[in-house]
Amino acid sequence: MVDDKRQRERMGDTDLDIEEELVVEAATTVTEGTKRLNRTWVELIVTGLFGGIDIGLGILAMILVKQATDSDILAGMAFGVGLLALKLAHSELFTEEFLLPINAIVAGQGTWPQLLRLWSATLVGNLTGGVAFAWLTVLALPNYHGTLIESANEYLDPGSTGAMIGLSLLAGATITLSTRMQQGTSNDVVVALICLASGLLVIGLGMLHGALNAIVIFAAMFAGADITLWQFLSWFGVVIVFNMLGGLLVITVPRLARTHRVLRAVRNGELSLEKLEEEAA
Repeated sequence: MVDDKRQRERMGDTDLDIEEELVVEAATTVTEGTKRLNRTWVELIVTGLFGGIDIGLGILAMILVKQATDSDILAGMAFGVGLLALKLAHSELFTEEFLLPINAIVAGQGTWPQLLRLWSATLVGNLTGGVAFAWLTVLALPNYHGTLIESANEYLDPGSTGAMIGLSLLAGATITLSTRMQQGTSNDVVVALICLASGLLVIGLGMLHGALNAIVIFAAMFAGADITLWQFLSWFGVVIVFNMLGGLLVITVPRLARTHRVLRAVRNGELSLEKLEEEAA
């Protein structure tokens, strides 16, 4: 039987009967999630809008490398620049808004209507910014129209319904986990490596991500591809739902199971958010 001293050493320096690492995870995710849920409408719209624009930097890097090398792996690594731009510019993608705000709601620091507001504003902002960036890309880079059209057609036709669902689930899970990992470090080099690795996986494996792929598809449509708006909406409606399920079921729910005691303590007033932050410091 483990005595109190050894138990304390195993659990860390917190007052909770839980590993210190989980307290840190709860503190960082709840704090950041609370900030996101309580943004004003203007902040939400601008953050989502620039999320679509900033990730366009990764799209530019992707098509540049893909056309030069014909390598999806190298193109994926280049795309990581866009994810890094999102982080450094403090803008966000729709699929980054699962784990953090839901942890905050479970901890009693936000409401479900606030989450719906966050999701809708971010998604609309991402798509609006993506349309603008796609138009500018097509206007400025006529020599890359063929690469854009080829990539868009690959996204729209992944081969089978099963592949479409699986690639969408993986994309949602990957971006959600990437966001969580970035919250776990203050080291800019580590953040950059996480972004590059995420880009490698998402683009290199041809995962389907509604907000990311939409920019390429918009650009292909502007470049004259035989893609109708109905085709895009039909594709997007399926992909974005399974992106959500991937982020929620694969990443968010299991991680909630790990930290629910801390989150419940904050919600019930047994532990203040300020105290939680002190414990994690």
